[in-house]
Parts: sequence; structure tokens; C-alpha cells
Amino acid sequence: MLYRVVERSRRARLLDATIVATTDKPSDDLIEELCAANGWSCFRGSEADVLDRYFRAAQAFEAEVVVRITSDCPLIDPALIDKIVQAYSDAEGEMDYVTNTIRPTSFPRGLDVEVVRFSALERAWQDDKNVEWREHVTLYIKRHPELFRSKSVSNGQDYSWMRWTVDTPEDLEFVRRIYAHFGHDRFSWGDVVLALEQHPEWLATNRHVQQKAEPI
Repeated sequence: MLYRVVERSRRARLLDATIVATTDKPSDDLIEELCAANGWSCFRGSEADVLDRYFRAAQAFEAEVVVRITSDCPLIDPALIDKIVQAYSDAEGEMDYVTNTIRPTSFPRGLDVEVVRFSALERAWQDDKNVEWREHVTLYIKRHPELFRSKSVSNGQDYSWMRWTVDTPEDLEFVRRIYAHFGHDRFSWGDVVLALEQHPEWLATNRHVQQKAEPI
């Protein structure tokens, strides 16, 4: 699944580099080996403090802007990544954070893209004292609109009720059904929507799964 996420993300035209930011636990040595085998950049850091891991990865690779893609989104669309990055670029330095994840969102869960200015990420890293928030990386930015200039990118039609992320065996079954249908991984998220319109019964696979609520 990580291979799919990385390779699909790497097809985005507006990304300069793709880095896998994994943990420093011995169990994730396999991820570092996967990165080495495929020529991907890899950074290892804290398991629990994901904000620290992201900040230090960005610092190590001298990133001015960080685009966050989570590894549980194997249907991530490179064209959608470009759309969110372009929205950040079009703002001409006026935004600290551009995303399609601010609720209520109109995209299926599992197409999350977050674009964060490094200086904003650094401020969150310095100021966020909430351990649970730091696990989610950008919650401090989302919860402090008075400190950060943010923009939400929406879709014309609401598909937020669709669940394309992978947290449970049912989620994995759903995604495997999608990949089996296409027989390749060059499909777009719009192609998936069309396939689901033709096979609405597939949505029942993981419709009952409840998303874990964000910490308060």
C-alpha cells in the first residue's frame, strides 16, 4: 500500500521531491529497506510526535513548503495533489496552509492533501503543547485561524460520505476491489467515482466503518 501511495504521489507534476517520513522503531526498518530498493528518500523520527517527525524531515531536506500525504490513502490522485499545490501557489504567498481536509469537505475521505508553509509548520512545532494534536501534525494550524492564513479547496459535488482511506480490513477489501477493477494504478479519482456509480454495491464494503474522531 505504501508503494502505491508513493508512486502515485510521485506522478504529481508540482512536487520537487517525495520523502517517506517513517518512525525510528526497528519494526519500520522494512520501510527504510523498501525506500532504498526503490530509490526513494527516507527520514526516520518519532513514532508518537508526528509533528516533530514532519518538521525534522522538512528541515533535513530544506523544504520551503511541505505537502502532506498520509500512507493510508492508496487512491491518492496526483492531479488532485497538483490542484491543491496550485491553489497554494496561486495565493502568491498569502496562505500558510491550503488543503481539502477542512471539514466539511466535499472529497472522499482518503484523498487528503495538505500544503503547509515551512514557517507555519515550524511555529506549530514550537507552540503546540498538546500531545494528541501533535500526533495529527496540522491540528494546531487548523485550530488557530487567528495565527495562520488558511484556504480550503472544495469539489463541486459532495462525495465526503465515501470512505477511501484504509484503517480496517473492510477498507482494505474495498481498495483491493477498486484496483482489481482497473487492473493498473493509473486511474484518477474521477475514474473511481464513475466505477462506483456503475457498482454502488461496492460502497457497502466499508460503509459501516466509523472514522476516529479528532482529539479536542
